Amino acid sequence: MTPPPLPRRAALHLGLGAALAAPAVARAQSLRPIELITFPGGFNWPIWAGMEKGFFARHGVEVRLSPTPNSTFQLTNLIGGRFDMAVTAIDNVIAYMEGQGEASVAGTPDLVVVMGGDNGFLKLVTVPEVASFADLRGKELSVDALTTGYAFVLRRLVELGGLRPEEINYVRAGGVLQRFEALLEKRHAGTLLISPFEALAEARGFRTLADAATTLGRYQGLVGTTRRSWAEGHRAEIIGYIRGTVDALSWLYDPANRAEALALLRRNVPNMGEAVAEASYRVLLHPTSGFDRRAAIDVEGIRTVLALRSQFGPAGTSLTDPMKYLDLGYYREAVPG
Repeated sequence: MTPPPLPRRAALHLGLGAALAAPAVARAQSLRPIELITFPGGFNWPIWAGMEKGFFARHGVEVRLSPTPNSTFQLTNLIGGRFDMAVTAIDNVIAYMEGQGEASVAGTPDLVVVMGGDNGFLKLVTVPEVASFADLRGKELSVDALTTGYAFVLRRLVELGGLRPEEINYVRAGGVLQRFEALLEKRHAGTLLISPFEALAEARGFRTLADAATTLGRYQGLVGTTRRSWAEGHRAEIIGYIRGTVDALSWLYDPANRAEALALLRRNVPNMGEAVAEASYRVLLHPTSGFDRRAAIDVEGIRTVLALRSQFGPAGTSLTDPMKYLDLGYYREAVPG
């Protein structure tokens, strides 16, 4: 049986809807995809804003975000080509480039850093029973990997706290989410957390024993990285990703967007209460110590990373040249001036 014809007004509305939808579909199909892998956590706030508010799409890219359980999975799969880009600690990039990665990989990785992000927002958080570095003597501190990421930051904080290396037992416990969960279960005496995880822990009575930014000074934490071989054929994707991130940062830093930004954060971080969200806002979007507003690379901060790797890495390690791991051309094109 032939269905009755639509009323003229309904037909016009349907036709108009199809006409309006067609350009949107065309735009979606024309976006260049980026397979991006990062650790779970509130430090992905600019990425979530870029995806939800359309900043990446505005610059022609579609970010497909995947969480990583740890740095070994992240770096080996980035190097192996499963992912196009990663947001990771620059020390991970340096370690694998220097053949000092936690896992062995075939050949020499061609990793390159194309943008900055933050100072790491690193806090040494301990169980409530630990009130000083002296209380850590003989106990376990957890890390993602023993020789990459922020492990050397933790070792330096412990050293400055007056403890000898042999007085602490360092154990692998996975990425920041896994370490946070293990800390809440008191499986280890402490760990290095990235904001806003320390705020979540403090709300449960755990202690922040040290702030790496205060103790170490300039430090490059998370960066955007990729493979040189992929970058050479996907310049437009990298430029679009950088520009979308900078737009997202501008939106997050705008006080007029505070309520919407906090709601976005809470949607993406399970079980985050209002008070913790507000604390995260104050840390991550602090005017001088929060996310770098333009996602710039802190070259002097990289020198600190290299100094720590030279101190705590394999014997004979001496790393001094930040430019070895960077290609600033993409960033300069994306964010001129």
